[in-house]
Amino acid sequence: MRHRHRIPRASLLTALCLIGSAQPALAYIGPGAGFAAAGAAYALLGTFLLVFIILLLWPVKAVYRLATSFRFPKPKVKRVVVLGLDGFDPGLARRFMDEGRMPNFKKLAEQGCFHPLATACPSISPVAWSSFATGVDASRHNIYDFLTRDPCNYLPVLSSSETGTLPRSLNLGFAKIPFGKKAFFRLLQKSQPFWKLLGANRVWSSIVRVPITFPPQKFKNGTLLSGMCVPDIQGTQGSFSFYSTRTRPTDAHIGGQQYQITRRGNRVESKLTGPAGADGHPMKAAFAVELDDAGRRAAITIGDETVEVGVREYTPWLRVPFDGVNGIVRAYVQTWEGDDLEIYFTPINIDPDNPAMPISHPFVYAIYLAKLYGPYATLGLAEDTWALNERVIDEEAFLKQAWLIFEERKKQLWDALEKTKKGFVTVVFDTTDRISHMFYRYLDPEHPANRGKDTERHADVIPAMYARMDEFVAEVRERVDRIDDTVFMVISDHGFTNFRRGVNLNSWLRDEGYLVLKEGCETSRDYFRDVDWSKTRAFTIGLTGIFINRAGREAEGIVPPEELGALCRELKAKLEALRDPLDGQPVIKEAFITEDLHSGPYRDMAPELLIGYHKGFRHSWDCATGGASAEVFSDNTKSWSGDHCVDPRLVPGVFWCNRPIDKPDPELLDLAPTVLDLFGVGIPSYMQGSPLFDGVPRPSGAAPSPGSGEPAPAATIERETEEVR
Repeated sequence: MRHRHRIPRASLLTALCLIGSAQPALAYIGPGAGFAAAGAAYALLGTFLLVFIILLLWPVKAVYRLATSFRFPKPKVKRVVVLGLDGFDPGLARRFMDEGRMPNFKKLAEQGCFHPLATACPSISPVAWSSFATGVDASRHNIYDFLTRDPCNYLPVLSSSETGTLPRSLNLGFAKIPFGKKAFFRLLQKSQPFWKLLGANRVWSSIVRVPITFPPQKFKNGTLLSGMCVPDIQGTQGSFSFYSTRTRPTDAHIGGQQYQITRRGNRVESKLTGPAGADGHPMKAAFAVELDDAGRRAAITIGDETVEVGVREYTPWLRVPFDGVNGIVRAYVQTWEGDDLEIYFTPINIDPDNPAMPISHPFVYAIYLAKLYGPYATLGLAEDTWALNERVIDEEAFLKQAWLIFEERKKQLWDALEKTKKGFVTVVFDTTDRISHMFYRYLDPEHPANRGKDTERHADVIPAMYARMDEFVAEVRERVDRIDDTVFMVISDHGFTNFRRGVNLNSWLRDEGYLVLKEGCETSRDYFRDVDWSKTRAFTIGLTGIFINRAGREAEGIVPPEELGALCRELKAKLEALRDPLDGQPVIKEAFITEDLHSGPYRDMAPELLIGYHKGFRHSWDCATGGASAEVFSDNTKSWSGDHCVDPRLVPGVFWCNRPIDKPDPELLDLAPTVLDLFGVGIPSYMQGSPLFDGVPRPSGAAPSPGSGEPAPAATIERETEEVR
């Protein structure tokens, strides 16, 4: 039962959200996380003013539209709907269709088509979804990984966005008077999303949770809710909190924040950690838990809200009040055994009802959805994979959380479909990707991650998830088919494969003499803390490639331009000859030299080599954070047991459509020009894909096939859709 003690808020903003938008007023700035809280009064005033201006200008705009209507394109269809199922795999889909688990997808394939969909290179979500949005490869949209390195100091930085604060001052001409700080939010993705081109041609778009859309870009004629890389309230990509009465090792690393709590009778009190305050220290918000031993119920209070839950039951979203900014969080009583109590709190999400920073376009769109459906997850990586990796929660808790988020997203999809009778709709669901990552070990009885873990209880989770998506697609089609002349597509950005063995390429580079550690060091801690840059020629961070320590680019670069090509070819040859000492299996299918693969303007800041692993291998966990372990190879024992950061030919995505297409080998780059073409909008010459329905492939714009070294359409890449290996 839920008890609310707060004063009801005015409902006027809900109506205003439907007809206007407002920019956030900066009422609070946390210097640590770069937050700017929207002041409610300023936002409301700005909304009123904007509505007034819109009403004032409406007659002028109406006359203009009428006078210039002949200039606008003539669409070939009324509506296009793209349903994104992140990580859906064509090999598994074909298997489950053959087994009768996916009759609705099979029917969709028979009525239209089903194909593997060539993914991006590298085959990782931020790269692939950026190519979906822009119609260009990584060298043109500038996203090669989740992380890249800052060439000034070699430290990891998020590749897609930048947030922070800048000094604010009043310029009087003869003097500048400082008065605090202002927040900034910068999207680092280059090129432009195709819905911006649609909007410029008066085609409406509803864009929900497409990855790499934070911070949200403004565009005409549409709404957007940001997806992957939206931070939590602390400014991280997801920091959970774990409270336990049990003593935990002081050196235990759990990827979040852990606290030991004391039970006093039937009550526990502690605090949640928030963003940095004006003094630079993290702000805190108190919470209390009252235990009812008789009913085995826990009453959890945060701020002015109290909820009652049982053991292993999530609370609804609760608002967490900090000074000047709110977040939202779910709590979960993981363990209650005698006097022992363990409580897990999700990362504190940005409150969509009062966003601490822009997470939608227009700004009030996030608020509108919250008013309509209640609080919802806003964190880019909302499903807490790291909590399960570190066994703070178990598989049951993870699945409950993932499906709660899925149900929230469904409501947002239903709203987008209802409000967009004409135009473009796309909504991306991450549940399929996250469950595949965390439960892939159940498809492989010999997986190292099975040691010491259950291998039976959740053995059917992935097949059942594909079956549930089949039921879901039937629900979507019921709504989509209500409007005639709608093109409906289901796509994924990549497929999936096994991840058994981690490879620390920093350790391999050290052993081969390309990465040199400081005197006396045999291993290096995270973030290259023990690396001697004056002698190092190559290094890696993230999940996709190897950087050359180039003179003139890296702060302490030593490799001159005239040696770059030879060094890359030398590394390529050695990497492709690498074998796993465990069984002699080849490790890397192809090491792509980026200069040969991509020709865009941003390839110069990319890794010089992109690593196309064979199935079963991937960068090890410590390699991804810039560490160099004693051994090159290690068993992957984490619950994150499936992956796709391998040779992109091994993990294509899926493509279903309710109409047959004219191109036998579709690729992710084709989606942007296809949607533009369906609405009669001219396809920019820089886009590299081809429209799927006109039968005339366009030139790829020098997007070479991996390994060829020669410009060729990306569709020529071979498809390999083997299942678990």
